[in-house]
Amino acid sequence: MSDDASLMDGERLWRRLVALAEIGATPAGGVNRQALSDGEIEAWRLLLQWAEGTGLAASTDPAGNLFLTLRGADPTAAPILVGSHIDSQPTGGRFDGAAGVLAALEAVTSMAERGRQPPRDVIVVAWMNEEGSRFAPGMMGSEAFVGVRPLEWIRTVKDADGITVGEALDRLHGSFPDLPRRQLGFVPACFLELHIEQGTLLEAAACPVGVVTGIQGKKTFRVEITGREGHAGTVPMPERRDAVLVFSQLASALYAAMAALDPSIMFTIGRVQVSPNAPSVIASNVTFSIDLRHPDNALLDEAGRRIAAICGEYTEPCAVSLTPLVDAPSNLFDADLQERIAHAASALGVRTMPILSAAGHDARHLAKICPTAMIFIPCRDGISHAENEWVEPDDLVAGARVLARVVDELAFAQT
Repeated sequence: MSDDASLMDGERLWRRLVALAEIGATPAGGVNRQALSDGEIEAWRLLLQWAEGTGLAASTDPAGNLFLTLRGADPTAAPILVGSHIDSQPTGGRFDGAAGVLAALEAVTSMAERGRQPPRDVIVVAWMNEEGSRFAPGMMGSEAFVGVRPLEWIRTVKDADGITVGEALDRLHGSFPDLPRRQLGFVPACFLELHIEQGTLLEAAACPVGVVTGIQGKKTFRVEITGREGHAGTVPMPERRDAVLVFSQLASALYAAMAALDPSIMFTIGRVQVSPNAPSVIASNVTFSIDLRHPDNALLDEAGRRIAAICGEYTEPCAVSLTPLVDAPSNLFDADLQERIAHAASALGVRTMPILSAAGHDARHLAKICPTAMIFIPCRDGISHAENEWVEPDDLVAGARVLARVVDELAFAQT
């Protein structure tokens, strides 16, 4: 085990985070760097520049995941995988995802600078489209990596402008013609992800590091209501097939049903699209999203069934169709890795607390194929997916030091 001072350079980590935030910077201080966009291509160039300066081997895969590898002595040994994502929401913050990728890069960069070759590869990863803002659903890169969704299906998904993931992926890869391509998927020895909490528990406890026990379950749906266009001044009210009217009734029924089932259920209608969206035209179509979350899988499944039943009750005057998009049960993270994180933090004098993740992360999918764990750091007022998202530098460095120590221990463990 190396001395703690050499595990990472906190000032460099912060400088790089600030530099990355300039790519896609918004006037309000946030970031708009959506998946497979020009901004993400530019961000790749910056990461590749930093990796090349340290001698890390860069590569990508058919799903657009980026890998930066510190070569180990035994190429046949299962690698340590560590990272997060660099895509953002349209009005996102500087730290969501990016902090995890750059903390991982800092840990591996410092390891390389110490001149010690680990027994196994240590790989930094930036997953493709975690956020799901431009292309839905999110976490496409990690889902393709572990086989949750076929890449062929992912490539067909379109953004609001009709551009498919496949077209955007081909453009991304075409921007880096000399970047080596690896096959999709492999089984790591373990996966670690640092992330901001996106909640208030750590800040309220004045605790710089959370040892994440697991992630609450999530289901998402797309609902489409199909009616008929008509003139707002001439079609009598009883004869209308008004998709907005049905939406208002259906949304109210869904909110009421979820609250009655369990007040702790997280139910959100986050996106509503109306067509033709004209002031004097009766709407013929409303499409909206449902985001449903709860840590109890049985309750989550029951909520999903009730949503389907309620949508099925609406047949007149408009047709209603429900399409499931994501079905991700709650999961628990590896107990040994949780203990290792807590022990490393204690050795560094960093206080920790166990915490359940209320938000989804790529680590959810990696837990299906290898031991996986997460480290949380506080964010001010729990604000995330917003331009005023903020992390105190000391908290970032504390979490990154813990991550670096754990990565170092795992990398130099016997294969």
